[in-house]
Amino acid sequence: MIRIGILGGIGSGKSYIANSFNYPVFNADKEVSKIYKNDKKIFNKLKKILPKYICSFPINKNEITAAILGNKTNLKKIIKIVHVEVRKKMHSFIQRNKKKKIIILDIPLLLENKINKKNDILIFVESKQSEILKRLKKRKNFNQKLFEKFKNVQLSLNYKKKKSQFVIKNDFTKNTIKKYINDTLNQIFI
Repeated sequence: MIRIGILGGIGSGKSYIANSFNYPVFNADKEVSKIYKNDKKIFNKLKKILPKYICSFPINKNEITAAILGNKTNLKKIIKIVHVEVRKKMHSFIQRNKKKKIIILDIPLLLENKINKKNDILIFVESKQSEILKRLKKRKNFNQKLFEKFKNVQLSLNYKKKKSQFVIKNDFTKNTIKKYINDTLNQIFI
């Protein structure tokens, strides 16, 4: 099985590109949302360390946002609790798909949390900053301060790009992305 990790900045189109490969995708952001909605154990742990912010189950994203913005150490506390569960879900995803030729890991903190393996293929999604900001501002719950906090826990884009074997220049058009994906897959299977 070939593991492909998708790297890039917030709003660069990583998830769209991950899904465009047409192979099984592990999307960490979706898993976090499911955890907030369904995992009472995680709720209890978060409520215990952040009682001022986490009050209701299912966990309300506004409560998480308030906690992150309320204190600079809260994001690390949340990550410490939630990421253990995300890793478990990733391992079961890998087990379920172990017979597949390729799996895609769409995990924002893939390198930061040392989730990648030595022989993973890393693909960096490069997008124009102006295009990213335009797209982020269209998001329903976009919060500039939250965006900055998340950016601060991530490695630099230059570092991620250097670590990657491939770069997909995302101009947010289907044809361009399809061409990059086909070219990348052809190079992987040479």
